[in-house]
Amino acid sequence: MSDEMWALAFDRSKSDWDKSRGLGKVRVPKPVLDESRNPLDAERVIIKVHYTGFCGSDKGIWNRNAFKDMIFGSLDEEGKDYRVTGHELLGEVAEAGSLAEKHYGFRPGDMVTTESHITCGKCLQCRIGQREVCQNELIIGFSLDGCFAQYIKLPAKVLWKSDPNKIRPEVGAIQEPFGNAVHACTKVDLRGKSLAVFGCGTIGLFTILTARALGVSKIIGVEPKEENARLAERIGADEVIRFEPKDGWRSDPGVVTAVREFGGDGVDVAIEMAGYNSSVNNALRSVRMGGEVVLFGIKTGDFQIERLDRVIVAGVTMYSVIGRRIFETWNISTNLLEARENQIQDRIFDVILDKGKDTVIPITDFDPDDFERRFDAHPKVIIKWI
Repeated sequence: MSDEMWALAFDRSKSDWDKSRGLGKVRVPKPVLDESRNPLDAERVIIKVHYTGFCGSDKGIWNRNAFKDMIFGSLDEEGKDYRVTGHELLGEVAEAGSLAEKHYGFRPGDMVTTESHITCGKCLQCRIGQREVCQNELIIGFSLDGCFAQYIKLPAKVLWKSDPNKIRPEVGAIQEPFGNAVHACTKVDLRGKSLAVFGCGTIGLFTILTARALGVSKIIGVEPKEENARLAERIGADEVIRFEPKDGWRSDPGVVTAVREFGGDGVDVAIEMAGYNSSVNNALRSVRMGGEVVLFGIKTGDFQIERLDRVIVAGVTMYSVIGRRIFETWNISTNLLEARENQIQDRIFDVILDKGKDTVIPITDFDPDDFERRFDAHPKVIIKWI
């Protein structure tokens, strides 16, 4: 077996971050397990990657508008120049350290996906069951080499088994982002409630599917992009508001009025997935008195809250969500995807991934310009490595 492999990576020795874009298809060293040199390899595995998902964070690296400090800082610590990116995967355990099966139950041949946050297990948050906000986490594809490669070495503790007989591999590869939606939807009790989803991109679409399966009474989507709006309707939104985005941080009166009318006098729950200041204010002003707002999409920077007095006096409760609860969210996600009667898995593949047409790209066919066209045209694309 060759000691090199194909990967998609950013190499700072060959590309100026501020004057470049995209990822290079390059040959890099294949990861190895060597317990004699690194005892921690006893609890690690080598995964042969089958499929990987390309997400909004990866797009941020591609376009050089996010994660520079994290990538460069980690490269400085490692003393290297390239970072293999990617953090959503489905693959097969090819090699396992001597303690990987004994301590975590993984052995060669197991099909697995992975939690993208490698937590320390020592900080207060980890020790009290809040590992999703670990103080010392490493993130696959950002602060260490990721899964846009033929092989990846990972701690067995972050892996999650995936049954290809119950979850088709293209969907199995994107359980990590699906878990974001599951975490958001399980932050509050959605049963019998009206819901507004602000932003119907990939995670917003997953949110609609998840909320419907968890018993929400009716769903309205808010989405300016026509293609995403149509997808939201196809997978189960009762209504979708199209609108023309405006500059600024204030809410859109037309959007707020329409959502409030849909809910009667406001919806019970709003889940914000777009990440814009105006969208956050739309969500806060669209819920009823005593309503709940789940915030997931917020990007970096300062935000202004419109009419904070109304939020307080109306008794609106806000929740922040990051990542997935490890591994509670994963267990719920698996059960939702394997329960075929809710049609979540079918709608992800048939509608969101359009049955793989133009959305599943063999790595052998990777061309940067064509790949960018595809991820700009679809809410989700998958890279096939085998």
